Amino acid sequence: MYIVIMGAGRVGLNLASNLVSRGHDVTLIESDDSLCGNAAAELDALVICGNGTDTKTLEEANVSEADVFVAATGNDEANLLSCILVKQYNIPKIIARLSNPDHEEAFKKVGIDDVISPELTAAGYLEKLITRPKVADLIVIGKGDAEILDLTVKNTKVIGKKISEINPTDDYIIVAMYKNGEITIPKADMVLNEGDKVSILVKNRAVKDVVKTFTK
Repeated sequence: MYIVIMGAGRVGLNLASNLVSRGHDVTLIESDDSLCGNAAAELDALVICGNGTDTKTLEEANVSEADVFVAATGNDEANLLSCILVKQYNIPKIIARLSNPDHEEAFKKVGIDDVISPELTAAGYLEKLITRPKVADLIVIGKGDAEILDLTVKNTKVIGKKISEINPTDDYIIVAMYKNGEITIPKADMVLNEGDKVSILVKNRAVKDVVKTFTK
């Protein structure tokens, strides 16, 4: 894909680096000269020193050919304005970074549905790590109403049982098991052993119960 990113700060630069490493074509727009120089030195990508809220700069980035545009600066107003300008090019996907949650409605009103807040996401992730210490790892999916948890089987109530005896339910489903370090798609007749690692897709309302079911 061809992705245009506005903002070469921490979020934008890391995103660009990850995308480039995966073989995507990336152009990065940055108005700050020092950040622009830093990005140009670090990235194997086109870096344009200019203002992403300026139509000429966007056209220099060939934004009309982009598959995705990401407004990733720490300035909500600049991100909103750039997204409004970019909409005229009919880009398939426009994503905006949001620093202040109070501004989300403004983005939605102009038709920008993909709005993310790295700060809030990080805070939520840390909160979950603190309140759910038995969870080895977690991924929030959808609109935050479900998660994928990585758990180690320790509860005698499930040890020795077949997958079909406990899975799926209305609240969760075991989506993966790890045997001898290799991932396995669960089958009905597979047996859970103590120490097995499982990945479970679970609704938020049932997270505590699921953690207890498998690890207590």
